[in-house]
Amino acid sequence: MLNRRHIRVKVMQTIYAFKGGESDDFSPNQKFLLFSIENMYNLYLLILSLLIEVQKRAEADLLKKQNKHLATHEDKNPNRKFVNNELLLSIKDNLQLKNQLEAHKITNWELDSEYVDIIFKAITNSDLYKAYMQNKVSDFKEDKLFVVDVFKEVIAPNEKLYEYIEDKNLTWLDDLPTINTTILKLLRKAKPQLPDNYFTPKLYKDADDKQFAVDLFKKTLLNRSVLNNEVEKKTQNWDADRIANVDYVLLQMAICELKNFPSIPVKVTINEYLEIAKEYSTPKSSVFINGILDKLVKEYEEAGNLNKIGRGLV
Repeated sequence: MLNRRHIRVKVMQTIYAFKGGESDDFSPNQKFLLFSIENMYNLYLLILSLLIEVQKRAEADLLKKQNKHLATHEDKNPNRKFVNNELLLSIKDNLQLKNQLEAHKITNWELDSEYVDIIFKAITNSDLYKAYMQNKVSDFKEDKLFVVDVFKEVIAPNEKLYEYIEDKNLTWLDDLPTINTTILKLLRKAKPQLPDNYFTPKLYKDADDKQFAVDLFKKTLLNRSVLNNEVEKKTQNWDADRIANVDYVLLQMAICELKNFPSIPVKVTINEYLEIAKEYSTPKSSVFINGILDKLVKEYEEAGNLNKIGRGLV
């Protein structure tokens, strides 16, 4: 679920917020870093459970219409295509997902049911829904395509949902694109028969990714003076006040990664931090950071200080 770029972003945000020096205790900040990363799983469960609640809302809507005092023939014999959508039912009935929702105490939609109504109405008012409901028969393929399109075009970009996520947890805003991409991939690859753990993917790809987050955070902070010195040598003609604080942090992390993570290729490190700069810093930051890193890499190569392991790592 989690990719290394997002790990770097989480580390950047935590280092940016750290106000101490190299000798200060940063264990609380490290705990916050890991909590912030692990809290992404709660967001994943929250968004995926919204699909379950929308299906339940649709079922309740049909039952309410059937029990009307003056129910019409259409009310008594409704089109149950949406309610019986095979993919939605697969998500709803997944036992491991149910257990995870209970374990992580994801009960938001019970407390904030108005947002389920907002999404349900947005779906039923969409052209996608109207086209889907033109007949009462479907197969898994059609059901899946409908859910994928609805998630991509109705749920993910919904402004009210976005505001709700922002209000619940500010750090979730940066996590939302990653979570939405993960869910979309799962929906697209879904099949009629799925393993029990299909909708409960691991947060980290492997233990190395979690260790990477901790090591990058600790090594950057513990070597801040040396890293700052490296940056200052290459920015002597720059007014320090003109260098964005985010750029300083990104340069510290990038230099730390170049010098202390031998298995990560130079090009990967540089490209990753340039992309992060484009998203989180000023319009000219990526050019500035690229210039500094390019000069430093050439110096390290000439001095033999780039201890990269394996082919194609420089």
